[in-house]
Amino acid sequence: MELAGAITYFLQQLRTEKQLSPHTLDAYRRDLAKLQQLAEAEGVEHLNELREMQLRGWLAQLHRTGLGAKSLQRWLSAVRGLCNCGLRERWLKANPAEGLRAPKGEKRLPKLLDVDAASDFVTSPDSDDSGVDETLILRDRAILELFYSSGLRLSELTSLDWQDLELRTGEVRVTGKGGKSRQLPVGSKAIDALQAWRRAAPAGGGGAVFTTIKGRRLSNRAVQARLAHWAQASGAEQRVHPHMLRHSFASHMLESSGDLRAVQELLGHADISTTQIYTHLDFQHLARVYDSAHPRAKDKK
Repeated sequence: MELAGAITYFLQQLRTEKQLSPHTLDAYRRDLAKLQQLAEAEGVEHLNELREMQLRGWLAQLHRTGLGAKSLQRWLSAVRGLCNCGLRERWLKANPAEGLRAPKGEKRLPKLLDVDAASDFVTSPDSDDSGVDETLILRDRAILELFYSSGLRLSELTSLDWQDLELRTGEVRVTGKGGKSRQLPVGSKAIDALQAWRRAAPAGGGGAVFTTIKGRRLSNRAVQARLAHWAQASGAEQRVHPHMLRHSFASHMLESSGDLRAVQELLGHADISTTQIYTHLDFQHLARVYDSAHPRAKDKK
């Protein structure tokens, strides 16, 4: 099988069978385009001509060009997936990328707001801000409250329709990664904010919860811009983005409950190891409490 044809077939499979998001598909497409470019430079035209040592050399070459550990891991994952597809279709007898490992990058803990800062931020849109239309204030308040109340991803929030919300019982159904749906609780403050926004929302919008003044569904970028506006208006010391509110939600829930499995379900993580990063955040909080409270935690001068 020609390498170009195998890549096209594999991407089509990801789109139709795996139902990956357009963003993830674009990432696969870019990574496999790099593979094809490297292969063409060495005269490799067919999938079954790929060899482990060759792939190892290309991995090192990409590393030398400045590609970070996370990008290298993603590239290798795309190549490994392509070769596994080749195995299933019997174009390959073995996966030449199976034994390769990309360098591990430094694990960075997500930035978050403490409880007081999060509460201050989600309540920052108010009528005292004379530069913002009252309708937009109600909408933005509902956006911030829902982000922090239910730990939504940005794409989950912008794709919400009113039919996904049951404000009477305080529930929202969202569709997350891989098209998987989950039911989440909505806090009373977020319910109040959503009800106020619904009364003020412009007509139209095709059922979308969050729209512009003209009734068009808000884009991801527009929501990010609104959070940046309120961070600046509230005098926040750091840039606040949607994922920061999601991280804050997760950390505060874990800190209060200690129930990692419940937080995993709320966040929609397929693998609990993804959720376990918040145990590190929780320990950091405990360490700060210990350092400040224990009489023999540190030297007194």
